[in-house]
Amino acid sequence: MTKRILSDRSRAVKLAARGLEPASARGLDPASTRGLELADRSPSLWSPELDTVARDLLNSAVVCFAANGYNATTTRDISTGAGLSPAAMYVHFRSKELLLHEIIRTGHERALAHIEEAQVAAAATAGDGLRLLVSRYTEWHAWHHVAARVAQYELSGLAPEHYAEVLELRHATNTVFHRAVARGVEDGSFAVTDVASIVRGMLSLSIDLVRWYRLDQQDSPERLGALYADLAGKMVSR
Repeated sequence: MTKRILSDRSRAVKLAARGLEPASARGLDPASTRGLELADRSPSLWSPELDTVARDLLNSAVVCFAANGYNATTTRDISTGAGLSPAAMYVHFRSKELLLHEIIRTGHERALAHIEEAQVAAAATAGDGLRLLVSRYTEWHAWHHVAARVAQYELSGLAPEHYAEVLELRHATNTVFHRAVARGVEDGSFAVTDVASIVRGMLSLSIDLVRWYRLDQQDSPERLGALYADLAGKMVSR
């Protein structure tokens, strides 16, 4: 009994660290992912053109992939989490990989759109533009940290053609950052000799927070965005 209690507590801590509410907190079987809830804004990512069942399946898939990893998740896990029979999932998604692709592609598209808005490019100075870019990218990953963790760290589960599609979105994101840093180099406001390495460092700062971040922590997404924007500024300062 003691071992079972310790195991349940360990799993609860693990799930909480991943931005999920343990099923046991609501009297459900802690060995199941059914009843887990996304404790962030990940459910807002899906296209409004998708019906309720498809959105429920995506939310369940995010929960399962974040809690157990893509390879350890079964289609039964996902359908059960959405309150459906395993066969019902195939009406909306023909495979587990297609669910993963929808999550990863959507996450990358939404993040890219968030930093491509006109106000970033229209910043008065290169420094202002870079700060705004880094803060927005960081905030986005904090607000959607559960789906973003799946989108960033489950890429190996994608079929080759889907991986290639997502790779293009990743290249586009890299280009936005590269352009922001290059602007400061060209006008002399940034002291940078290796733009590519600086960009990799900035992207890593904003992305890797999804490994540990939770919305109930002391640092809000906005505060974390401001902090990382300051760090980015120091990375390029003279």
